[in-house]
Amino acid sequence: MKTLVIRLTSPLQSYGNEATFNRRTSYHYPSKSAILGMLAAALGYRRDDSRISALNKLQVAVRIDQPGQTLTDFQIIEYDRAHHKRSLSYRDYLQDAIFVVAIGGDDEQIEQVDIALHHPQFQLFLGRRANVPAGPIITKVFENEDPIAVLKKYDWQAAEWYRRSKESYSAEVIADADLLPDRMSALIKDSIGSFSQNHRWHSYRAVTSIHVNLRNEHGNDTDHDIMANVH
Repeated sequence: MKTLVIRLTSPLQSYGNEATFNRRTSYHYPSKSAILGMLAAALGYRRDDSRISALNKLQVAVRIDQPGQTLTDFQIIEYDRAHHKRSLSYRDYLQDAIFVVAIGGDDEQIEQVDIALHHPQFQLFLGRRANVPAGPIITKVFENEDPIAVLKKYDWQAAEWYRRSKESYSAEVIADADLLPDRMSALIKDSIGSFSQNHRWHSYRAVTSIHVNLRNEHGNDTDHDIMANVH
């Protein structure tokens, strides 16, 4: 078994947990369906590709290294111009969030996904098409370790300004329930049924969570000499 780690960050991200026309909210972390959708795009799978369902077998855990702040976008949508008919829509986004995603699977599949993320066939985005990653995707592969073991030891990936003055940080990890079988789980509608635009649907999966303590390996010195660069 191999585990692939992906650092996800962007000015805006959104992972829908309620998708009505008038109101679209977001999970506070990347949903499994959104992560697998990104992998499918990298691999070049189209929405109705039968190979997408096999991606559900990958084990996924997400660590929240820098929580996002919710931004609500208010839109007025004109759907009948001739009769001046409009509707209101509210859409939530996460600002300045940083996540570490760990994906476990068989060696060949993980290697294939890792290569695809660095040479994607379709545009990658974090939840919605407008939310492109902030720069190249950063990945790392671990041999013979499951996603939970990796996330317990992987360096804290928050931005320097967020880490400043913090010696440590308790990060929430949300994972497939079978990765933490001794913990209580809950069901969420987050397993891919179909990405088809004609009949898009999801089924339930069991998830659980833990917190892991992350050390600030870069120190917490906030001293700053404003004259240091004056000559």
